[in-house]
Amino acid sequence: MKKQIIVILSFVFIFAFNSTSLFAQGCEDGGGEEGVQLKGFIQPQYVFSMNGNDANGNSLNENTFNFNRTRLGVVGSIPYDFSYYFFTEISPFKNTTGQAVQILDAFVTYSRLGTWAKFSFGLFKSPISLEQNTSCSGLSTINRSDVVGQLAGPQRDMGLMLLGGNDTTLVKYSVAVMNGVGKFDADDNKGKDIVGRLIIHPIEFLEIGGSYRYGNRNPTDLSQKQNDIMRFGGELKFDYKGFVIQGEYLHGQDKLYSTTRIPIYGGCGGIVGFDTKTEGTYYKNGYWVMASYRTKWDIEPVIKYDAFDPDLDISNDWKNNLTFGINYFFNDWTRLQINYIKINEATPVDNDLLMVQIQVKF
Repeated sequence: MKKQIIVILSFVFIFAFNSTSLFAQGCEDGGGEEGVQLKGFIQPQYVFSMNGNDANGNSLNENTFNFNRTRLGVVGSIPYDFSYYFFTEISPFKNTTGQAVQILDAFVTYSRLGTWAKFSFGLFKSPISLEQNTSCSGLSTINRSDVVGQLAGPQRDMGLMLLGGNDTTLVKYSVAVMNGVGKFDADDNKGKDIVGRLIIHPIEFLEIGGSYRYGNRNPTDLSQKQNDIMRFGGELKFDYKGFVIQGEYLHGQDKLYSTTRIPIYGGCGGIVGFDTKTEGTYYKNGYWVMASYRTKWDIEPVIKYDAFDPDLDISNDWKNNLTFGINYFFNDWTRLQINYIKINEATPVDNDLLMVQIQVKF
């Protein structure tokens, strides 16, 4: 692991003569200062799993200390029209590939055409979903919603994206052509995913948007016809004087022409398993809604409800989470988060969570 970290740091400092700009499609925003920026954050956390008792009355509760995320990266600009963004994940608890270090984002952006037409090329987040495209260090709750993890995936992928607009314009958009297999695997078919997101900003404190993905997936038997995968969603964000209400709905359709393994996403958007489905059309959906208020004492209470149904034709596979949270901001770079997550499933089981996380950005 030491050799891998040395290689990453060497890469970082090689670029120490450039300047930076804004990178909305990465996990962290860049800045506008001259010179390269070494950026990152760490999120050590404590997790208490409330698993109840066994048949003999013995406690099944578990608790552990770990790292949620440990990010290190570099952003910068090359005169006069190119910028770069490179981020890694070092936390062994977050990786799903068994590697100690993995690349998360690595892309180059061309901005000669101005605010309304920029091109990014490389590995970046898929432009779908409000919560997925909220920076990891800017999430109001410790965990993202299950529906976002599954229906917006693969979270990161290789591709080419056209994007335009910003937080001050009426419209923001992004549309990408992507492999569709995620960040860890080479493209396994000739098809490409089309992914896009459109945000309308009619007044200062309101954003309304939608996103879409369409692509093909290989069947288990490669001699069979490729399957059609479609996702769409709507989102809303109201942000007025520290009071924020936001949420989104996501819907998925898997049209399978033969037996196929459907990916189950986890970690940093990697694949943690597969759900094998036979020929047919499968529908899934879910949503989340969250309210928070940043007080003058730098305390932010948060309440969030998220629900996900992985197969609308099955009545006992739904799951929802109710999160009660409190965030305390020591300063602009340091934040404490405490979340209690009440987990409800069609078949009840004891598995509520208490999570405590401190985040430091640099």
